[in-house]
Amino acid sequence: MEERPNFGALSAMIGDLKKAWSGMDEVQSRMLKVTGTAWSDDQTIKAVVGPRGHLLELEIDPRVFRHPNSKALAATIVATVRLAVEDAAEQSKEIFDSSLAPDLRRLAPGGDQLQKMLHSHDADVLVKGNDDE
Repeated sequence: MEERPNFGALSAMIGDLKKAWSGMDEVQSRMLKVTGTAWSDDQTIKAVVGPRGHLLELEIDPRVFRHPNSKALAATIVATVRLAVEDAAEQSKEIFDSSLAPDLRRLAPGGDQLQKMLHSHDADVLVKGNDDE
């Protein structure tokens, strides 16, 4: 006996695709407005990044200059910016996920690899890339 496709499920998926496609302009608009914000553990550094992770604002509390340590300051800034990028990425993911039906999220381009890339940092990729040499 030949197995027949489930046309009801296929029709529902096509409907979900049409709905998602028709709302892409709004999704894109919402994603372009995302900003990620983070504070350092000691509350002396604040970083704000845009939707692509570019640094928009950096606030440095003058207290950090009482005991100057350029390496520690640089490390704190990098760590704080990373947290802000993670915040922006999570917001973008929530916007994207909310625009798709659950069954379509599993089929999104790139699947797990895309999610891994979106939630990794350039520094991690560069360090791993150097290990391969």
